[in-house]
Amino acid sequence: MRKTKLLLLTIAAAGLAQTPNLPDPYGSGIEHWAMLPEGRTWGAASAISIDSHGNIWVLERCGGNTCAGKTEDPILEFDPSGKFVKSFGSGMFVFPHGIFVDSKDRVWATDADAKDGKGNQVFEFSPDGKILMQLGKPGVAGVTEDTFNRPSGVVVAPSGEIFVADGHGGDSNARIVKFSIDGKFLKAWGSKGAGPGQFGGLHAISLDSEGRVFVADRENNRIEIFDGNGTFLADWTQFSKPSGIYIDRNDTIYVADDTSSARTRPEWPRGVRIGSAKDGKVMAFIPDPDQDPKHAGTGPESVVADREGSVYSAEVGRKMVIKYPKQ
Repeated sequence: MRKTKLLLLTIAAAGLAQTPNLPDPYGSGIEHWAMLPEGRTWGAASAISIDSHGNIWVLERCGGNTCAGKTEDPILEFDPSGKFVKSFGSGMFVFPHGIFVDSKDRVWATDADAKDGKGNQVFEFSPDGKILMQLGKPGVAGVTEDTFNRPSGVVVAPSGEIFVADGHGGDSNARIVKFSIDGKFLKAWGSKGAGPGQFGGLHAISLDSEGRVFVADRENNRIEIFDGNGTFLADWTQFSKPSGIYIDRNDTIYVADDTSSARTRPEWPRGVRIGSAKDGKVMAFIPDPDQDPKHAGTGPESVVADREGSVYSAEVGRKMVIKYPKQ
C-alpha cells in the first residue's frame, strides 16, 4: 500500500495539466441512441450504468429536471442496440442523481433532494424493480448514521460493502458513508473544504480493482482517492472538473466533465477524459460536441463504457444519451 500511495502522490505532484492534443478514438457520437417508449420525452439524464448483460441503465428526471409531483419512472433499461426494455421507480424520487448496477445486477440509485416526505435516500432494487433496501430517512436531511443530505452517488464493492457520496455542494453534506452488505453503518469520512480528504462538491463515486475509492470533488476540480477505510491517498487534477467517473474491469477510468466553461475553467474543454486508474495518465479525450463557452452543463454528466470499448454519455443539458462507438 505504501508503494501505491507514493506512486499516486507522485502522479498528482507532476502537475499534469489540460492534456492537449489527446487522441479521440471515437469521433462523432450517436445522439438519441436510447429511444424512449412512444409518448414519453427525455428529461435530464443524470446518471448511467451497465449490467452484466451489457444492458444500459439510465436515471432520468421524469421528463424535466425533477420528479417531484411526476408519475414517470426515472429508472430506465435499454438493450445494447438502444431499444427500451423496461422502467420502474415511479413516485419514489424527488431529484434522481446517481445510479450503479452491482455485480449481481441489482440496481442502486440516489435521490439528491427532499420534498413532501420523500428524498435524501439510497435505494437498492432487484433487476425487475423490487425494492430490496432503503438507506436514509425519507424526506429527512441529516448527518447521522441513518440520514443523508443530498446523496449524489453510490457504488457497491464485490464484497457487498456500500459507499455513498453524501452531498451535492451548497449546504449539503460533504462526506463518504460506508455501510455493510446488510446496510449497517460502518464509518464516515470527509468535511467541507479544499484540503486532503475534504470536499467542495461531491458528485460521483467509483471503485477500482484494488478497492480504492475514487470521488468526484467537482467544485475543487479534482478526483480524490482513498483506500476502502477512508485513508486519503491522493488527488488528481488532470481529469479536469469531474461530474461522473466510471472505472472498468481493466482499471481504465472514464471521467465526464460537463461544467467547465469560460467562467469556470476556460482553458479546459468539456468532454470525457479516458486514462488509467493505476497511474493517472490521461490517454484519450472525447470532446463535447458543443464547446460554446456560454453553454456549461451541455456535456456529459455521467459516463459508462461497454466491454467492446464503446462509451455512453448521459446528458443533463441536452436531455439524451449519446453513444460513442469505438472505432
